[in-house]
Order: sequence, then structure tokens, then C-alpha cells
Amino acid sequence: MAPAISANSPIFSMPSLLAKRTAPVVTGLGVATGFGYGKDSLIEGLFGGRNLFGPLKRPGRQPPYPHAAFIGAEVPEPPDVLSKRVARTAGLAGRVTVAVVQEAWTEARLGELDGKRIGLVVGGSNLQSRELLLAQEDARGRQGVVSPHLGYSFFDTDVCGLVAETFGIRGVTYTVGGASASGAIAVMHAASLVSSGEVDACIAVGALQDLSYFELHALQVMGALGPRDPAMHSCRPFDRMHDGFLFGESAAALVIQRDEASTGQECYGRIAGYAHIADGHRGPDPSLEGEVRAIRAALADADLTPGAIDYINAHGTGTPLGDDTEVAAYREAGLTAAAINATKSILGHGIASAGAVEAAVTLLQMRLGRLHPTRHLNDPIDLDLRWVRDEPLGCHVRHALSLSFGFGGINTALALSAVEREG
Repeated sequence: MAPAISANSPIFSMPSLLAKRTAPVVTGLGVATGFGYGKDSLIEGLFGGRNLFGPLKRPGRQPPYPHAAFIGAEVPEPPDVLSKRVARTAGLAGRVTVAVVQEAWTEARLGELDGKRIGLVVGGSNLQSRELLLAQEDARGRQGVVSPHLGYSFFDTDVCGLVAETFGIRGVTYTVGGASASGAIAVMHAASLVSSGEVDACIAVGALQDLSYFELHALQVMGALGPRDPAMHSCRPFDRMHDGFLFGESAAALVIQRDEASTGQECYGRIAGYAHIADGHRGPDPSLEGEVRAIRAALADADLTPGAIDYINAHGTGTPLGDDTEVAAYREAGLTAAAINATKSILGHGIASAGAVEAAVTLLQMRLGRLHPTRHLNDPIDLDLRWVRDEPLGCHVRHALSLSFGFGGINTALALSAVEREG
């Protein structure tokens, strides 16, 4: 049972958590990555050794001025879930979200529930910047002609509306923004809505962040986006050769329900505890104090000790300062016994989607009893931690942490626990 949280607690600010109930469970997952759509393609990709990264190819991803090609990974075109009429008015972020929600929705059998008791929280902000850039260029070429659909579709809430309309969701729907922690924050909000009884099931989405060359260039100039060597098509979290993350399109949907709402269904695990705290910094630099506070608060919320954590899915962006700070946070928080891997080394960094995708990856590995390798971790910056390096690792995971940190001083930690089964 989680410890009581006072009104002044730094763990989380949502009032509904003041009377937190039994930890809710995850009953459905949907994913899209550069490997394709669905959990099977993701699992095969995580353990198969194929390199996803190469020059980005979507229109608006490479600059119209002399510049080395941006490297990353892109998802295939989404399956035809929407009618052609609706699909024509929906952006890539929306169409991919519909695809991952369909997978999670079907697995969790949400069609059997009253739509008024289903909620949706979409993690991400400024999701469609590439398509907005293309729309501006198109309008200039057509002497200012703008599609009327743009008047509402440029809002991130259009993704909520598209999903709600497609699946008949009539409970609460909204978006949350937390930069690279957006997907994790969506999971926290969805868990809170379910725990409070406001809905019986809530879908947390880490939405596809559709970046243009403009944002990619800015991230590279500030030192966050790699690689500095155009010939190095790799993301190298926690390796001494790390030089920034590679952008990787992705999205994930997690269906979160109370135990009584998921009777008879096999669950992936529990959202045992979580924390979302600010470290009081505007810029991109990480905060050791903020990361440690988030980790400790999530452990306290889940009533777990650091020694109970078997596995950590690292934030692991591959930026030198970020990796160094995260390693220091593990040590200060007492997490030196846990196995650690970095999903971004394989999938790239999806920005808004990353926290939800990595929570899904954590849950899938817990079910498999197997941890994926961390690619290109040839010379770790800390030799004493339990890195999962070039080979998969068999591991019975009872409790795990999934960490996500965002620009603007945002620090989050999700504590995920296996569901104990009788017999």
C-alpha cells in the first residue's frame, strides 16, 4: 500500500492522488516504431540486431540549404484504420495514434465498456510542426490558399478528437505536454483518472512528434541531436563516444484499468507508483537533484526500496551531460544493483512519445523475462553499473523503473510492478 501523501507532498500535484487506491493495471498495449506496427514487430526489432538509422526521408525533414543529412528512423505509413475521407484531413501524428490505439483497444476489449467510462490522455505538444511547415510553404505557392481543416487540426487536441470520434470515447480527453517526458506524464494522468474512479479505463498515448528540419537543426546546434560525425549512424547512450540522440519516430498507447475493471484479462503489470517534479530550471540542462527527487518520490509512492528494483529503463539520450547526470542519479538514489538498458540506442528518441514507448518496452520485457541489449555500449562511462550491453539478458523483473526527463526542468519516474498471480 502506498504511503499517505500530504497536500504539500512534492511527489505529484494532482488532487486525486491524495487518496490513491490499489495500483491500476495495464491491460492493453499498442506501439509503432521504425520496425513497424504492433508489439511483435517491436519485440523482434529490440532483440534482432537490425539497425534502423539512416537519412530521414519525409518531406520537410531535410533542410533546403547546404547541411549534412539528418539521421534517424521513421515509421512506415500507418494501416488504413480511418476512412479515406477522414484520413485526408488527419496529420501523420493523428493517423499513427489511431493505429496504436486500435491495437491496445482490441487487446483490452474496450469495446465491451460504456464509452462514457473511457478516458484518453495524449502526451505531447507541438506535435505537427513538420506538417505545419509544409502547409505554410504550400500556402505561399498557392497565393495564400489555406485548407479550412487547418483551423482546428493545428491544435494538439485534434489528435484527441480524432481518436475519440473513431473509437466512441465519451469520457474525459485532453493533452499534456512535458517535452521528452510527455508520454510518461500521460501514463501518470491516466492512472490517476482510473484510481480516482472518474473513468473505468483510460488510454495513455505517447504521440508521434512530427519534427521538421527546423527543429532538428535547432536541437543539433544546441548539442542535443547527434551525430556530429555524419558517417556514424548510431546513438550511443552511456558510452564514452556518445554525442547526442538520433530522432526516431514512434508512438505508444497503454490501456490502464482498475483491477475490478479488468477481471478475466491478463495484465502486463501494475502502475505501482510515479512522480513528476520540477527542478526549477528553464533550459535543457539536466538536474541531478531533480532526477534523484523524482526517483525517490516514485519509490516512496510505490512503497519500494531502491534494492527492490530489478531493472531500469534509462532515459539514456546519449548526450554527454545527460548521461553523466543520470549515472550520478542512479548512484545517489541507491540503484546500483539494478540491470539497466537504453531503448533509445535501438529506436532513437521519439521526444513526446518516448516515455510511453519506454514504459511499454519495460512491460513487454517484464512479461518476456528478457532484457534487450543497449546498442553501441562498447566503453561504458561507469564500469560498475549492471549494463545490459551487446547481448540480451534473462531477468525475472518484479519491479522496474522507467525514467523520462524533459527540457524545462521536468523529471519523471514510473515504478512498474509485475502482477502477482495466485498458484
